[in-house]
Amino acid sequence: MPNKPSRRTFLRTAAAAGAALPLLAPRMVHAESNTKPLRIGGIGVGGKGRGDVYEMAKFGAKIVAVCDIDAQRLEQSGKTYPGAKRFTDWQKLLEMDELDAVTVSTPDHTHAPATMTAIRRGLHVYCQKPLTHSVWEARQIGLATAEHNAVTQMGTQGHSSSSKRLVVELLRRQVVGPIQQIHIWTNRPIWPQGLKRPPAKPVLQGIDWNQWIGVAPYRECHDHLHPFSWRGWLDFGTGALGDIGCHAIAAVWDGLKLTAPTHVWSTGLPPNAETFPQKGTVHYAFPATDVTPTPFELVWYDGGNLPDRSLFPFLPDDWKVPNSGSLIVGAEGAMYGHRLYPEQKFGKFEYPKTEGDNHYTQWAKACLDRSLETVTPFATFSSPLTEAVLLGNVALHYPGEKLQWDPKAFKFPNQPDADNHLKRAYRGGWQIEGLG
Repeated sequence: MPNKPSRRTFLRTAAAAGAALPLLAPRMVHAESNTKPLRIGGIGVGGKGRGDVYEMAKFGAKIVAVCDIDAQRLEQSGKTYPGAKRFTDWQKLLEMDELDAVTVSTPDHTHAPATMTAIRRGLHVYCQKPLTHSVWEARQIGLATAEHNAVTQMGTQGHSSSSKRLVVELLRRQVVGPIQQIHIWTNRPIWPQGLKRPPAKPVLQGIDWNQWIGVAPYRECHDHLHPFSWRGWLDFGTGALGDIGCHAIAAVWDGLKLTAPTHVWSTGLPPNAETFPQKGTVHYAFPATDVTPTPFELVWYDGGNLPDRSLFPFLPDDWKVPNSGSLIVGAEGAMYGHRLYPEQKFGKFEYPKTEGDNHYTQWAKACLDRSLETVTPFATFSSPLTEAVLLGNVALHYPGEKLQWDPKAFKFPNQPDADNHLKRAYRGGWQIEGLG
């Protein structure tokens, strides 16, 4: 277990997201009978957070605290884990001494504040994707994780599955040859975007609104925020790219050993003053790596935008573009999902066997046994991946303009104005050590 510094007071901010549904207490299964259970606090226990805490408890972790700004969800979670202390303020939860690790499953704008505070307290962290709300936060979280030697995992649970590990292995083996282009598309957003701010309305009973706003600029409650549609608002979410990008790009990032893109640009409408656009297309230019010898382009599509069918060589003529998917095109073939094409070439190909893992218990085991590793540690994987993904959101503000990215200088040399979108100012009185 980590040696935590003495209890201290941190400045306040927010937590919570997702829907509250009934949940039976999980059956405890201890991985190691002679090991004391990992003591976990859940920050955000509705929606995805509810499932995250449940998976940890199934492993045998002891849920010692739960936090949510929604009283109904907090009550439900408290019934599921009757021994857990209850909080509406995550900084109060992090003052506990009886704590080894936390899950952070809040709206995007609270990921970095809660995560950074936990890491600086000497705690291990499992944080939902995207790791942060801004590019600057992603960089700082990576540096802090390396400094404090925390065991970390980002909530891209599919990346531990056997199918994603197979994609990584096929890319490492360069089965389709040097990569020429990658296309990734999604049916997101499935929430409103391209909106003006609706009229204010009363806060629902049982919601701690000030805590929900947290580090973001204060606003009155209105429609399309809590509990789900916050994803489309610039102050709270990261749009379709932030929601799905870390999931969809993780295997490519891992398999090709990618580093920061050299350029990023977008087509379509820019965000308005409040929300992301209804649809968008973002292009990333990546440099060559040890795995693929030439630079290539990755194109992201959302909101109903789809790649042109002519960009899909090697696939059968009758193949149609679905509403979500990914295609990796190499000089010698293509990969759709983890299937290889053309069929006449790869029809008898023997796919390597890859073993999947439980993303949650992988992290929990590593917290107890430091000789073990996770597949998405913040410092070396999730932070740089999130940084790259969120550069696409910066490019949305400059449609048609190819932004050059200098990761060492942390700036856009050819468009200094874009640097203003790399970092956000936290609300007065809500500064977080190491972030602003």
